[in-house]
Amino acid sequence: MKVNALLCCFLWTAIATAQTKYHTPPAWTADLMKQQYQHELLSPLLADDGRRVTTAEEWTSVRRPQLLQQWTKILGKLEPDANDQKWFGDITKSVEISRQKRDGYTRIELKLPMETDFLQPHVLLVPDNARPGKCPAVIAWTSTGPDYAEPENWWGSWLAQRGCVVLTGWSFIRNYRDKTNYQNGVSEKVYERFGHWLPMGKMVHDVRREAEFLSSLPEVDSDRMGFIGFSLSAKSALYVAAFAPEITATVSIDPHLAIHGDSNYHEPWYLDWKRPFDDIRTDNYPVAELRGTIWSLLDRDPTRPGFEHNHHELLAMAAPRSLMVIGCSTDKETASHSDDRQSVAYINGAKEVYELLKVESRFEYVPLTCGHKATGPEIDAAWQRFFSQWLRL
Repeated sequence: MKVNALLCCFLWTAIATAQTKYHTPPAWTADLMKQQYQHELLSPLLADDGRRVTTAEEWTSVRRPQLLQQWTKILGKLEPDANDQKWFGDITKSVEISRQKRDGYTRIELKLPMETDFLQPHVLLVPDNARPGKCPAVIAWTSTGPDYAEPENWWGSWLAQRGCVVLTGWSFIRNYRDKTNYQNGVSEKVYERFGHWLPMGKMVHDVRREAEFLSSLPEVDSDRMGFIGFSLSAKSALYVAAFAPEITATVSIDPHLAIHGDSNYHEPWYLDWKRPFDDIRTDNYPVAELRGTIWSLLDRDPTRPGFEHNHHELLAMAAPRSLMVIGCSTDKETASHSDDRQSVAYINGAKEVYELLKVESRFEYVPLTCGHKATGPEIDAAWQRFFSQWLRL
């Protein structure tokens, strides 16, 4: 039994190490993407001039700034511009709804002013005997189904009982102004007020606002701040890891890493990649109906299948901060909305950067076969170990 297990482990490692190609695309994809699975993902170390960066200094001063500029153009913006500032007030002006004593912590229902005219419900967990400036903090978002309080059950209680301040919540695509959500035009509500600001980009800013709130609490050590998400919020976690410097340790549970695989990043409430935006000028893109869209920015080289801008770049941009990705369907060749065997190619791309920066230990992929779920014995053991190490619980 032990020999068989070791052989399986070695076989998986060999396959994983060799995997560098795009995920198989969905059946409905455009003709120019149908063969993407036969092509290699471009290394995140390959600079715009075609040269491969070979030092940590080059990554920091040349390549990462290139990717940051390109992804900011894709997302529209990562934070409010000057005209947007009037919609963002003091995030610390929370409204407390209720307070209850739990085993090892206090549970506080509250609302945070994410915008000047919009209060978003959250749950704050404060450990017993918390000392000023001594507690790490974790922002924990729910997925598509449960409400903003469910992360207390998934992860929050365990963290709070071990001295961590926890703020549970959800993406604004679950609950936004005028009772909009992903089912009734939430993305258009954002565009009406802020222009080209993709939902994934706004999620990053919302997390940064929540981090600002947590940093204002006397108990919190703002140098030890984490984020954890599953499914919907695991997707958010990829962008948080890349673009929210306040977050030093991120856990993404089953995001389905491939942008154009067997998931729904194309939807309006994520990357909205077929909607034209006035500030995108891709007039020479070969597919006329996709000119001026996010698709045309992701696909930097339409002569080859596959989006050149893909999530391995975001994983790489998280470096040197700590990041764990947990894949839950790695026994399957492809899995809907879950990380499968093909996901490891995106992991391998990001590993190149962590290795270049000599921080390999801060990036971890946990390949599981438990199916798409937020918790479970193997999942819990992984994220608990990760946060214990990197947030020093």
